[in-house]
Amino acid sequence: MAKRPRIVVVGSANIDLVTYTDQFPRPGETIFGQKFDLGFGGKGANQAVAAKLCGAEVFMIARVGSDLFGPATIKNFQDLGIDATHVRQVQGVSSGVAPIFVDSTGQNRILVVKGANDALMPADVNAATDVLKSADCIVLQFEIPLETVYYTVQFARRNKIRCLLNPAPAQPIDMNAIADLDYFVPNESEAETITGSPVRTVDDAKRCAQRFLDAGVRGVIVTLGANGALLAAKEAMEHVPAFKVKTLDSTGAGDAFIGSFATFLGEGLPEREAVRKANLYAALSTTSPGTQKSFYDSSRFATEWAERHSS
Repeated sequence: MAKRPRIVVVGSANIDLVTYTDQFPRPGETIFGQKFDLGFGGKGANQAVAAKLCGAEVFMIARVGSDLFGPATIKNFQDLGIDATHVRQVQGVSSGVAPIFVDSTGQNRILVVKGANDALMPADVNAATDVLKSADCIVLQFEIPLETVYYTVQFARRNKIRCLLNPAPAQPIDMNAIADLDYFVPNESEAETITGSPVRTVDDAKRCAQRFLDAGVRGVIVTLGANGALLAAKEAMEHVPAFKVKTLDSTGAGDAFIGSFATFLGEGLPEREAVRKANLYAALSTTSPGTQKSFYDSSRFATEWAERHSS
């Protein structure tokens, strides 16, 4: 039986406001959408849920607002079996929200209002020291203050804890602050924004990955959507192909990849196998609408993996 990993997510919790439409409106134009969905989201929360559904023991460190969404978000974590001891409300601040627009091809456009996520500070990381030191992997994103991200990366490095950073949404960063990071996991657009170089092909992804490696990161995974993922280290780079599915809504697929990869790696799988399984887990999340609600549980995923992984 695979080891049950302990994953600690230091990150964001949002409410997703999802509108489905045949096409995006032009500036100044009003059109009718097809349907609307409200759900729990935020990159950090999504990654925590994916890890939990894949079988990990998960702890969340986050901040939510003093509005109606705050207590509901904490209860959602608890209902899913995610430890929410370090998820606290911030008085006088709204919870994070993400209006999401999805067109008929499954492509999405997302606005994020960070709200209480901006109140997660290094002191809050220190307050969760015992939980963090027990982790097999710490997972981070960019929907919380960069100073908190950098501080947590350094905490992981000092305590020799595996750390994975998903630089989303992409923004300029101090690469020296994340030197010696175990895994830097951008998608194509994030890699392009950070490096200034286009990522349209696997070769483009290799060039971007090399720049991150040269900056001191130990491992890089560039997720490439329907083209799979690039796994890169100083010793070698390898393109890991995707699995074909009928995509309905790609929202949250990157988070599904991150949370599942952290879990599969924590179970003891080799990197390539963990990436391959995460490719399938992320692909399957695009076959139904929503973010967290589209993620497969471990038994359902195991059935799909058994059917597909040998092909």
